[in-house]
Formats: sequence, structure tokens, C-alpha cells
Amino acid sequence: MFKNPLLLTALVVTGAIAVWGIVDTAGLAATAARLVEIQFTSRAWFIMLTISFLLLVSLALAVSPYGRIKLGRDGDEPEFGTVSWLTMLFAAGMGVGLLYWGTAEPLTHYMIVDDYEDPRQAADIALFLTNFHWGFHAWAIYALTGLVIAYFGFRLGCPSLVSAPLLHVLGRGWLVRAVGWMSDLLAIVAIAIGLGGSVAMGVFQVKEGIDALFGLQGTGLGLALIIFAVLCASYVVPLMVDLSSGMAILSNTAMAVACGLMVFILLAGPTHFLMGGIVQALGEYLGGAFTHGFRTFAYLDDRVGDWFQSWTLTYMVWWLAWAPFVGVFIARISRGRTIREFLCGVILVPTAFSILWFGVFGGVGFFDHLRLNVPILESVRDNVSGVTFFVLNQFPLPWLTMGAVVVAAFLFIVTSVVSAAFVLGMFSTGGDLNPSARVKLSWGVVLGALGLVMILSGSIDAVKSIIALGALPFVFIVLLLVICLLKALKAEKGALKPEAVPMSVSHD
Repeated sequence: MFKNPLLLTALVVTGAIAVWGIVDTAGLAATAARLVEIQFTSRAWFIMLTISFLLLVSLALAVSPYGRIKLGRDGDEPEFGTVSWLTMLFAAGMGVGLLYWGTAEPLTHYMIVDDYEDPRQAADIALFLTNFHWGFHAWAIYALTGLVIAYFGFRLGCPSLVSAPLLHVLGRGWLVRAVGWMSDLLAIVAIAIGLGGSVAMGVFQVKEGIDALFGLQGTGLGLALIIFAVLCASYVVPLMVDLSSGMAILSNTAMAVACGLMVFILLAGPTHFLMGGIVQALGEYLGGAFTHGFRTFAYLDDRVGDWFQSWTLTYMVWWLAWAPFVGVFIARISRGRTIREFLCGVILVPTAFSILWFGVFGGVGFFDHLRLNVPILESVRDNVSGVTFFVLNQFPLPWLTMGAVVVAAFLFIVTSVVSAAFVLGMFSTGGDLNPSARVKLSWGVVLGALGLVMILSGSIDAVKSIIALGALPFVFIVLLLVICLLKALKAEKGALKPEAVPMSVSHD
């Protein structure tokens, strides 16, 4: 462990950031906010162009003859069943975020758009923007990163590292090796900081749920730190067992609770209103998602520009922060699947679920505001972490549904930390597919410290700025990875012959 320069450097860098945040939380948050604003002002067009390019490449590969290539040897079969595979990748990618923002995000966008549009038209636009942030473009970032790692790792026998495609395609000259080493380091830093932000969001939401369940007031940071301590104790055991033993169970349980909650809200709430909104949102999203990917709002006022930086750009780099983590993790659980199956599963299924999720929870928020005049917008302004519980309190059995959110959020945080520590262990040990418990526990400590920094900041805006700062360098790295993938696929001449690379369907 102590003879690995990358591991030691990564631990020192991420540990230093954690110490800085604990000693001077406000200073770290302010520095991150200033640097991110500078980058967003100058590179907004480049970020949007990049994510649109990634989506177009994903679609082209899925429908091309290359889609028949297996991520592994031609005879390999998937390790996990389709349901477990989808729940694991989804829980790692966005689980706790959906619980946190399900109602809050559409209503937040609504409060901006409402000043420019008719209220009902504003609701349509707000839901479209939310779906855009969580849809095709986000999952294309994950999918292509994961596809690169899976293809080079399982098909070509390279280590499961961000640097491996660069070294395989571009050679092993000193400059390429230096760029590859730095790419691995930046990926580790992006993963660690991004995961720390998700830990903070999850802890904030669990705290608000406990406050709502037991009618507590003024618990403040104290309760959040208690929840954080329980969380740290909870992910120790999963870090010490095999990946398939822990993650599948935790992910399936969390997704089952979340899906049950969504179905309950759909049936107990204004079902016709929600289903009408979901169908309409689906049509509007499919009709406008691709063109919206090129929008930079260059000609609108500063208020819209600030919103664009704070939400759309922040989300896109947020997904980029998680791309090496989620990408490597879903690559690890996707051996034996074809490129087409991989891309369709990773992009289409989670996007469809997200549209359904925001249609239900966002739709309930709009129904409360537009039809019942419930003061839900005040809740969004005053306490965004508690919006979900404000909504659930309007339904039957609030103690049960609030408890379900608390349980699901907690499980999603645990699965995220476990899978992130696993991936960080892989990266920092030369691509070892089964890093030791000691290495994973070391990363568990670092992730906990970074999560603590985010919690101490006490601000979701500060959390988003710190995550964005950690992710920005990966914008360039992911483009290099895509270029390496395309060059390697072109070199695999046999992929163009159906008899050489047979179509395969997994048997789950």
C-alpha cells in the first residue's frame, strides 16, 4: 500500500482538501465558488458541446455494427441478472439525488420561469429542464466512460484505469505516461469530492426526515453529525465483503423502497393529473432534449445566466465528477454484455425512470401549488432539504412514507460510499478488480472526511461549487477517452462481420 505513489498522492491530495474544508469550510467554499464562476463564464459553450457530442457518439455506437461487440470474450455471460444490474448502476449513479430533488428541483426552476411565462407553461418548462438535467445527456456521460473502461478492460485485457486506454492507443512514451498518471489522479479527486457532496445531501435529507417524523425543532448540525457517525459505522462492514454480496442486496432494497414510494404517491395522489403530466413531459423531452443540449442562454439576462451556471452547467460537470466512479463501477458489473445492450441499458432505462419519478413528485408539487394553493414554494425557498417531507405530509400514512424516504436515502448513501470506495481502490492499486479491504477502508475514511466537510458547509450551493471544481478537469479527459475508444473499435476489423462477432443476448 505504501509503495504505491498514485495511492499515496491521491490520499494526500484528497486528505488535504478534507483538512482544509474542516479547518476553513467557508474559505474552501468561497474559493471553489470563485474558480467555478470563472470557468463557467469562459467555457459554458465547450461544456454543452462536449456533453452533446458524448450523447451523439453513444447513439451512433448503439446502432452501428460495433454494437454487437461483447464487453469481454465472445463466450462471456453477464455476472449479474438484468434487474440487479440496472438497480446497482442506478443506485450508484443517482439514487439519493432523486430523493432529494424529486419535488424541489422542478419547483425551483418554476420560480424562475414563472416570471417569464404563464404559470402552467412555466410548470411544463420547469419539468422539461429537470428531465434534461437527469436524462440522456447525464447518462451518456456515464455510459461512454463506463464503455471505454469495460471495452479496454474486458475485451483487450487492459487494467481498469482511466489511463489504460491512453497507454494502449497512444503508446507508452513519457508524455503519454505522464498524462495517463495525471488522468488517474484527477479521476480519483473528482470521484472523492463528488461523493462527498452526495453524502452531505443524503445526510441533510435524513435529518429533515427524522425532524419531520418526530416533530423535532432546532436540531441543527448536531443531529446531522449523529446521522453522519451512524452512516460511517454502517458502511464499514459492506467494505469488507465481496462486491456482489453487499451491493446487490443494498441496491435492490433501496430501489424497492423508492419504487414503492413512487407507486404509492401516484395512486394515492391525483393520478389522472400526474399521468397526464408524465405523458406530456415525455413528449416534450423527446422532442426538445437534443436541441436543448446546445443551448447556452447567451442572449438572455443575467438572472437566467446565473441560473444556467448554477443548475445546468453545475449538473453537467457534476455528472462528469461522478463519471469515472459510476463509469468504472458499471463497467465492473457489465462484463459479458454487448455494447448495444450496455448503452441502451445505461442510457434509456434510467432516463425513463427519472422522467417517471419527476413526473410523480414534481407533478404533486405543481398540483399542490396550482390547484390547491398549498404554500409549497415557501418550503422550497426556506428549507429545500425538507421539501419531500412537506409533500408527503399531505398524504395518508405520512409516518410510513417519511420513514421510507429516510431508509431509502440512507441505503443509497451507503451503496454510493461502498461502490465509490471500491472504484477508488481499483484506481489506486493499478486496476485491481478486487482491492483489499484495507485499501477500501482507507478510502472510506477519506470519503467520510470529505462528506463531513460538505456537511459543515451547511449549504447545498457550497456543496455544488466544490463538486464542480473537482470535476472540471475531467471534461478534457473524457474526450481523450472517447477518441481512444473510437480508434480501438476501428482497429477491430472483425467487428464489422456478423459471423465474427455474433449478436448475443444475456440470459438472466
